[in-house]
Formats: sequence, C-alpha cells, structure tokens
Amino acid sequence: MNRFLKIVLAVLLLVFSSVFSQDFKERGKEFSVIVQVIDNNTSQPIKDAVVEVNGRVFNFSNLRRRYIIKAKEGSQLVVSHSDFETIFYTIKDNEDIKVLVEDFREKRVSKLSSYGKKKIDLFPKYLDSVKFYKKKDINKSLSSIEKMLLNSSSKGRKAIAYKELGDVYFFWKQYDLAVDNYKISLKENSASSVRLLLAKSQFLLKKYNESEGSYQKSLKGRLSTYEKLKAHEGLGDVFMALKSYKKADDSYNKALKIAKSNQVTPKVTDLNSKLAQVFAAQGNIQKADGYFRNSLKLASKENQKRSLKEKQKVADFYNKSQRYDEEIKLRKESLYEADDIVVEAEEKEALADSITSQKINYKIGTAYIQKESYSEAIPFLKKSIKDANENEDLIIEKDATRKLSEVYATVGEYTKALKSYEDYVKLVDTLYSKKEQEIQQIKRFGKKISESQSRIASLEKDKQLTDSKISLAYKDQQLIQESNKQQEIIIYSLIAGCILMSLLAYFMFRTNKQQKLANNLLALKSMRSQMNPHFIFNALNSVNNFIAVNDERSANRYLSEFSVLMRSVLENSDEDFISLVKEIELLELYVKLEHNRFKDKFDYSISVDEQINLNNYSIPPMLLQPYIENAIWHGLRYKKEKGSLVIVIAQKTIDSILISVEDDGVGRKKSVEIKTKHQLKQKSKGMSTIQNRIAILNNMYKEKIMVSVTDAFEDGSGTKVELILKKN
Repeated sequence: MNRFLKIVLAVLLLVFSSVFSQDFKERGKEFSVIVQVIDNNTSQPIKDAVVEVNGRVFNFSNLRRRYIIKAKEGSQLVVSHSDFETIFYTIKDNEDIKVLVEDFREKRVSKLSSYGKKKIDLFPKYLDSVKFYKKKDINKSLSSIEKMLLNSSSKGRKAIAYKELGDVYFFWKQYDLAVDNYKISLKENSASSVRLLLAKSQFLLKKYNESEGSYQKSLKGRLSTYEKLKAHEGLGDVFMALKSYKKADDSYNKALKIAKSNQVTPKVTDLNSKLAQVFAAQGNIQKADGYFRNSLKLASKENQKRSLKEKQKVADFYNKSQRYDEEIKLRKESLYEADDIVVEAEEKEALADSITSQKINYKIGTAYIQKESYSEAIPFLKKSIKDANENEDLIIEKDATRKLSEVYATVGEYTKALKSYEDYVKLVDTLYSKKEQEIQQIKRFGKKISESQSRIASLEKDKQLTDSKISLAYKDQQLIQESNKQQEIIIYSLIAGCILMSLLAYFMFRTNKQQKLANNLLALKSMRSQMNPHFIFNALNSVNNFIAVNDERSANRYLSEFSVLMRSVLENSDEDFISLVKEIELLELYVKLEHNRFKDKFDYSISVDEQINLNNYSIPPMLLQPYIENAIWHGLRYKKEKGSLVIVIAQKTIDSILISVEDDGVGRKKSVEIKTKHQLKQKSKGMSTIQNRIAILNNMYKEKIMVSVTDAFEDGSGTKVELILKKN
C-alpha cells in the first residue's frame, strides 16, 4: 500500500512539474503585440510616436498603419511624442493595445502664409535625419539639429533638439559638450530619461558625485522598467568607481532583480559579471568565482561575441588572482572563437582590443612569463606579433616585441634579445609618428566641433533676437502708447545677447583649454616612449661591449644589475612624476653601472642634504639620467687622467631644492671637437626630448622645474648642470 501511494505521489509531482515548467516557458516566451496610437479627434493614426519596449524602439508600419512590437509578459510599453505626455503600460498578454490621444494637434501644417501656400512642418524629417546620421557623419547630424532648432517653436521641441545634440556628442565621445546640451534640454523640459543620459555622461567624465546625484534624481521621476534597471546599474558603476563596494553591491542587486523579473537576459549576464568584480575588488575570491561562473554560463547562451567578451573578463580575474593555469586554459579556448567572430561580424565599430587574436596571444604569453614558463611564452608572443602586424595593431605589436626581447634575455639568448629589441625601437618610432598624426587629427576634429557648437549657440541667439524684434514691431503697430515698455524689452534682449555671448566665449575657452591639456598629455606620453628606448639602447650597447671583449662575468653582472634598473624604469614609465627618493635610487644604480664600465675614467659621489624632506618633492622619471649620461660619455670618457663626477642635492629655499651634476671632463666645446664625423651627423634625441619635456611640464605645472647648463671652469673644461625643483 505504501509503495502504491509513493508511485501515485511521484506521478502527481511529475505532472505538476511538467505543467509548471510549460507554464514558465510560456510566460518567458516572446510574442507579437499590435499597438495603435490614434488621434481621438480625427481617428487618424499618429505615425511619428516613439514606441519602445525594454529599450527596443519599434517603427510605424505604413502597410498595416500601426506599430507591431515584440514583448514578453510583464514587459513595459513606453509611448512618447513631442506633442503629448509620455504613456507607460505593463503588457499582460498578446492582446492588441490602442492608445487614444486627446486634443492632439498635428503640427505638420500651419496657417496659410502670406503667399497663400501651406507651410510644411519639417521638424520630424530633420529628427529622422539626425538619428540616421548620428553614428555615420557628425557634420550632417549637427546640420540637421540646426534646422530642428529653427523649426522649434515649443519648449518640448527645443528639449528634443538639445537632447539629440547631446546624443550626437555622446556617441563621438565629446562628453563635456554632451553634459552641457543635456542640461539645456532638461531646462526646457525636465525628463527623467534625459537625466539618465546626463548621469552616464558625467560618469564618463569621472564626475562621480554629480553622476550619483543625477541618477538618484532620475529614479525619483517617471522611468520605464528598463530605464530603472539602467539607473540602478549606473549607480552601481558610480559606487564601484568610488570604491563604495557595499553600495555598489546593493545597486547591482536591485538592477539584477528587475532584469530577472522582466527576463532581460543580456543585463542579467552583465550584472552577474559586475557583481563578480565587486567581490573580487573586496578580495572575496569564492563569491567572485561563483558570479563569474554564472556570467560565463549566461553569456554562452546569448551569442559567441558576448561569450568571448565575458571569457576575457574572467581570464583577467584569474590573472589578478595568480591562477595562471586557469587563465591560460580559458584564453586558449577564446582564440578560435575570436577568429570566427572577426570573420563573420565585419562591423564598423570593430571588437574590443581584448578580443583580437593578437591581444589574446599576448596575454597568454604574459601569463606564461608570470608563471616563469619562458619557453612556452615565446610561440604565443611570436604569434601575437605576427597577427598584430597583419592587422596593423602597432600597440600590441610593440608590447609583444618588448616582452619577447625580455624573455630572450631571461633565457640567455642575447642575440635574439637584441634583435627583438631593435625591432621594438623601430615600432616605437613608427608609433610615435602615428601618434603625432593622431594629435593633428584630434586638433582638426576639436576645431570642427567647436565651430559647430559656436554656430548652434549663435543660431539660437539670432533666433531669440529675431523673435524679439518681431514682437517689438508688432507691439509698435498695435500699442503706440507703450513705448517705454518696448524700450525695456529691447534692453533686456541686449542683456540676454551679451549673456549668451559671454557663455559662448566661456564654452570656447574651456574647450580650447581641455584640448590643449589633451595635446600636452599625448605629447608627454610620446616623449616618455621615446626616452625609454633611447636609454635602454645605450645600456644594451654597454652589455654588447663586455661581450665583444669576452668579459662574460662582467657582462652577466652588468646585465643582472641592468635588469633591476630596467624593471624600476619601466614601472615608472607611465608616470608624469615620481618621488625624489625613487629617482635617487635609480640614479645610484645607473651611476654604479656606468662606473663598473669606466672604473679607470672617473670616481663619483652622491651627496643628499639630510635636512631635506625628500617625500615633499616629486620629479619626472629619468629627468636627471640624460645629464649624467652626457657627463660620463661626452666629458669624462675623453679625459686622459681619471676624473670625478659629483652629484649634490641641497636645500635652496624653503620651497625648493638645488640638484647639481658637475664633472671635470673635457668640457662641451672640446667634446664636440673630439667626436667623429659619423657621430656629428647623429642628433642627440635624449637632450632635445628632455628639453621639450621640461617645457611641457612647466607649462602644465606652472614652472616647477628650472635647468641651467654651464662650463664648470673658466678654461671651458668640465660641465655643471643645475636643476631647481620646487616643492609639490
């Protein structure tokens, strides 16, 4: 009997689970819904409404004269238009939906003009043009927006025009201009959806507190379900950037709850990945692992491209956790998928750098280096260099070539290391030329953007002034007795014009200032990338000389010490300034290396005033090295008797110190006379680069560094370099 009851119970459970599973599948299934947006007065369909579900926009079907959307049970429908209030509706089933709009006045046709012809409203046409060219041609997009503003007679339309202008600038990564135009749109018509875009732009500008405020304010307004999801996710991103991990966790979980309940699968994947990053940042590896496994599983169900992106995130997590074997395994699986995606997609926006085969091979090679499996790293680095060369990816080709040179040097294959390093130097020079071209392109693009923004601002000002003049002329004809009031309107209009001109000048000044800062940062980066190869190449020449005279022990010792110096140099290569303590350590190691080479040529001393608080001073990395190198190679090396090199760091004033590098070598004039004709043809890039570097840094940091170079003695022998460094 008991056995019979168990069998019956099992059958009932099976039937129930089958029905429940089927019901769940039906609920999660996407279906078609017909949406009609009708003018209640004329019973005519409204064709230019914006109909969207979970961020997807659906166009009007001219054939069926209605909107046909795709949705799931519980999805939220949003219907918006410039001439009526936005409508929100939760979809329950696949029944048709009819939206009746009361008092809708279609503004396509106005009153008869003075010529008796109908004036056509072109605002919707220009709006369509902006959306079509937004991601293709910025000039055509801006031109259409100018025409939209000319056809904007209401606050609602002005708000739409400035919102679209903000969208154009956002796509072209001009986030400061996007912020300005979103704010103008919100002044004309406060819409929570626009404030959401403002918050995202502020986040990308790293104005995290302002971004948080905009997200919080947007959540208090009227948002669709999908927009609420985006708002909570955006807040999570802000808190993650501010390292407020508990708040980030809370915001991401709120967004995840909305995504799951509305079955927004791509966002469920994204949020699992972001939650994993939150726990990884807190050092909770176990929880991070669990969320990453979820994101990988979900991404694999979406599409190959999404799966590949997620694998790279997880692989980066394994790298940070020093789980190199798991990282290598995952990246190797990604290699075949990356090739397939690049062949099939052929998209203009291209894939992220981390998904290209050359980047994946480079990261596999780097992982092998980190686990000290150098021989296994070599083929992946070679493949990375080959793929990067074929795909014209200079940055990856340069980095992989440098890594390959370091690996060869580590395993003792110095000839191959030198050859790879020479290739690296050539790539750096090529990349430098390319960066210069990019700087010029950025300048031209910035100039175009500035001109367009100025033109749009002037257009709005002219339109306001024109409207004022028409209003004044009309009142002059109708109300002659109100002349005093008309004069006041003229004065206010002029004041408004002056204010607009002042704002225009301010925006132009700020844009130019930001452009100049961006150019200076690019120039500094290029100079650093030029200085490091110059220094490394000279040092490798020293190793080559030891090898040439068969002094293997000295070469090995020199190379060992040189690798320590190189590691420190490369660690600081991306910094504009490092602490003076680090710079002194680098100098001591560098002078020691050069002294080992030229023991019979000079002695040296480094003196630092003990009263100086070195932590109060910072200095650009490798700033003093070229001057010391010149002193040894062009002064002391040519001296017949043994010379001396004296480096002194002393307090000059309360807020500055004096760093002097003095040698008693042959002097600058004698050094030039001694050089061979071949040497004279070669320009000293090190000194010219460092002069340019000091000039740019002084321009950015208000004369922080001053350098003077003089003869040490009256007979022209010796050289003295004095560098004044101001406190941080």
